[in-house]
Amino acid sequence: MPDVATAATNLPTSHTQADMVTGSTVDCFIQFWGVRGKISSPGKDTIRYGGNTSCVEMRLGKKRLIFDGGTGLRVLGNQLLSQMPVEAHLFFTNCHWDNIQGFPFFTPAFIPGNCFHIYGAAASNGSPMEQRLACQMQAPTFPVPIQVMQSELQFYSLTSGEKVSLDDVTVEIVSLNSLQGSMGYRVTWRGYSVIYATSRSFNHQHLDDHLLHLAHKADLLILDAPYAISAEETLNSDVLDWPDDIWRTGIATAEAAEVKQVVISRYNPDYDDDFLDQMEEKIQSAYPNYLLAREGMVIPIF
Repeated sequence: MPDVATAATNLPTSHTQADMVTGSTVDCFIQFWGVRGKISSPGKDTIRYGGNTSCVEMRLGKKRLIFDGGTGLRVLGNQLLSQMPVEAHLFFTNCHWDNIQGFPFFTPAFIPGNCFHIYGAAASNGSPMEQRLACQMQAPTFPVPIQVMQSELQFYSLTSGEKVSLDDVTVEIVSLNSLQGSMGYRVTWRGYSVIYATSRSFNHQHLDDHLLHLAHKADLLILDAPYAISAEETLNSDVLDWPDDIWRTGIATAEAAEVKQVVISRYNPDYDDDFLDQMEEKIQSAYPNYLLAREGMVIPIF
């Protein structure tokens, strides 16, 4: 995999998908469609990094994988309308609203001929992902029930430790927060490995054993950003001293796992572009192989 800092691009929409699918630019890539946590944050202060909630697409050969269905999923869905019929595998970290709120607005799911394989673990109350997605589309909170979706929807319940084989793509699943039913994913394709490990649990230990296993010598690791730090803390303290235990544990674990590249995503909705610029500069001064995700950013895989 190329160096993320030099390979990542923010290509115009007309090029990011169509060219890559046909192979005229690159046929295998990772693209960020939503980079916020909690709630979307559109506006003049979030233009460069983006305001949509979590959604990451991976195109690996003939397989299209999508991780989380925040509001970025709506934008991705609109792009896919020019490529129908579409088949994709959609993996949810958990059923928190910022991971599922884009699903009711995912237009390709309403169109016959498309097929979506949907994966997720049971929620903390034991309900499956299918039920959680359906509940947010029930009246009176949403006017259109999930049954109106005319694409083929196939649901799969996940448990920690299992693997999903999609021809030449393998997805390993590990629990990262058992209390909230959050799962992390290691995607392996032709010797490359990409880890999607957000919504992790609070961990008092220096290392996160589950993340350490998942991320061992991975090519790319996608982690949550530190969530509640001030500008003063960002500028005047060491990256590993920022007051966010999940952040500190994740960074230390990534180093111990010998991860080649790390991309940070899922920002606090209150963080504006200038603040994130400062955060990235501070992080890269300590870890040059780290990068902050931007909405629309493409990382090619060669």
